[in-house]
Amino acid sequence: MTDTLDTQRKKLRIRAWRRGFKEADLILGRFCDDNIDSLDKAGLDAVEALLDQSDQDVYGWIIGREPVPAEFDTPVMDRLKAFRVDADAAFGDGPKA
Repeated sequence: MTDTLDTQRKKLRIRAWRRGFKEADLILGRFCDDNIDSLDKAGLDAVEALLDQSDQDVYGWIIGREPVPAEFDTPVMDRLKAFRVDADAAFGDGPKA
């Protein structure tokens, strides 16, 4: 099962960086680089479900422009939102005070 999870992690990392929407690439790509190895199967599946959605929707949910639909309001989404505030702010792309 570890090989399967490692393969899923690699695929998700690639998909996160190749969204086609620069802002989503930067948030999702860096999030996966920093967090994907610590996610269990449920967490990986939650990331995969997010990556199956449109960039505009996911980006809107992460930045709080749109409410997160119940099926995507998961611990992974909470981690993504916190990552955006903490890590992206440190990188210079986060929310401005």
